[in-house]
Amino acid sequence: MHILTSRWLLVAAAAAALFTTAAAQAQVDTAKSTVTATSRQMNVPVDGKFKKFTATLDFDPAKPAAGNASINIDTASYDLGDDSYNKQAQDKDWFDVAHFPNATFASTSIAPAGGNKYNVAGKLTIKGKSQNVTVPVTVTQQGATQTFDGALPIKRTQFDVGSGEWKDTSVVADEVVIKFHLVAVKK
Repeated sequence: MHILTSRWLLVAAAAAALFTTAAAQAQVDTAKSTVTATSRQMNVPVDGKFKKFTATLDFDPAKPAAGNASINIDTASYDLGDDSYNKQAQDKDWFDVAHFPNATFASTSIAPAGGNKYNVAGKLTIKGKSQNVTVPVTVTQQGATQTFDGALPIKRTQFDVGSGEWKDTSVVADEVVIKFHLVAVKK
């Protein structure tokens, strides 16, 4: 009986810890949030918006090292403003959404960078290729609402985005800037 009681206490403690962690997380308002990618085609900026994504944020500016963030982006939701371009972006040469339906970022550390700026290190995965990156993020807080803004330049060819004839960077530049504006409300 004592062993069974101990196990139930462990399960209850684990559930309480999980609940406490979940309660500290912020609910991301995807209707007010954006994730975009800006590339350059023939030296002209081209903006695309990811219409579907989820994010989990747990951040307290008083304890940034204890925070974490993760973002899961539906690559099929990439919208360039034209159906034919959107279909091409879903093709195997670009996002290959049939095999890689999601791009993800998971933080590994958050460090203060002065004022309301932070460096968020983590793993970015696109098309099955992962890179360790550090994203500069600006956090603003108004009441229970936190806003996270940042931009991360990446090389698309390091993630095999734009393969085949598109691997040539003379038409579509290698550098792409991923920008995000995440609005979250503490639960």
